[in-house]
Formats: sequence, structure tokens, C-alpha cells
Amino acid sequence: MIDREKIEMELIKLKSGERLLRVTEPRSGLSLERKLNPDRPVTNQKKYLLSVFEAALARAELSPA
Repeated sequence: MIDREKIEMELIKLKSGERLLRVTEPRSGLSLERKLNPDRPVTNQKKYLLSVFEAALARAELSPA
């Protein structure tokens, strides 16, 4: 079961000035990161990455160990 409150998000700024958004779920160890597009609002990219991450997490939970 996905617990949205346990999902962690980090905004990482690289030396080059680019930014990464990292989403992690500590219990499963699943992590996803993506370079942000400076021309698009961060909130839209954050919502999209979170939806992709939740889908991947749900799929991982359904897979046999």
C-alpha cells in the first residue's frame, strides 16, 4: 500500500546551475530523479514526477519478490 506521507522529495541544485528533483520512498528504497526543465513551472514537473513515481511504486508492490 502506498503511503504518500512517507514519500520524500528533494530539490538538488548542481554546480552547473541545473536542478534535479529526486523522489524517494524509504521503505521500498525506490528512488526516481529527473532534471528539471527551467522553462516549465516546477510545480507541474513535481506533480508529473510524483504520479510516475507512484505508478512505479504500485507496480513494484504487485511484482513477485
